[in-house]
Amino acid sequence: MKVIILCGGMGTRLREETEYKPKPMVEIGGRPILWHIMKHYAHYGFNEFILALGYKGDVIRDYFLNYYKYNRDFTVDLSNGSVAIENEGSKNNWKVTLVETGDESMTGYRTKLAGKYVHEDRFMLTYGDAVATVDIKALVDFHIRKNTIGTVTGVYPPSRFGDLVIEGDQVTHFKQQLKDVENQSPINGGYFVFKREFLDLIPDDPGIDLEKLPIDSIVNKNQLSVFQHKGFWHSMDTFRDNQQLNKMWKENPVWKIWK
Repeated sequence: MKVIILCGGMGTRLREETEYKPKPMVEIGGRPILWHIMKHYAHYGFNEFILALGYKGDVIRDYFLNYYKYNRDFTVDLSNGSVAIENEGSKNNWKVTLVETGDESMTGYRTKLAGKYVHEDRFMLTYGDAVATVDIKALVDFHIRKNTIGTVTGVYPPSRFGDLVIEGDQVTHFKQQLKDVENQSPINGGYFVFKREFLDLIPDDPGIDLEKLPIDSIVNKNQLSVFQHKGFWHSMDTFRDNQQLNKMWKENPVWKIWK
């Protein structure tokens, strides 16, 4: 099953990093967040990726065209121009298709354009700006068992700010994050699985947003199931998020489930 990753957004709230690179190429621990997402899927055996490019897509093209030169030591022989990779180690057995979907396109249209490379009955789709510990195999099994057109992963992110519990003028408890997920409503965490027929529900229009008309159409048919993930999920929307994820990578990279 192929994995479409939406990589075309401008990431305006992360302007400190995205002025010169697309959001999926902003680094955590010296590697693009896109690499972290792909390592996650590959851990579960899903190695075929379709990247829907847009804003500064050439940065992503260059990264994959020169992947092993960016991630390994190498020697250039200037007498003949040959390049020898010095520490090849274990290689990622990924197949990556890069699809131009336009700088201004919305997520629905990007999905439709990337979908022309989907030839199987089902495909997965996610955003290029969040890391998680979602059990991809369990997600796919759930989707097949429910047999709906689409499945979305519902997540329970930590509060961006501390929650105050007060009595009068006194703070009695300061909660750094949401702990009682049983009483919280999940949000859309991406990590979708769709039947291929979903692509036919997306109009051929660059202004179509995935989360509106296409998703609404299957919701109205009771054809969108939710896979609840109550473990770790963290988006990278702001520079603060990026700093926090880099700190976590050094201290406790909980989303690093691969070896």
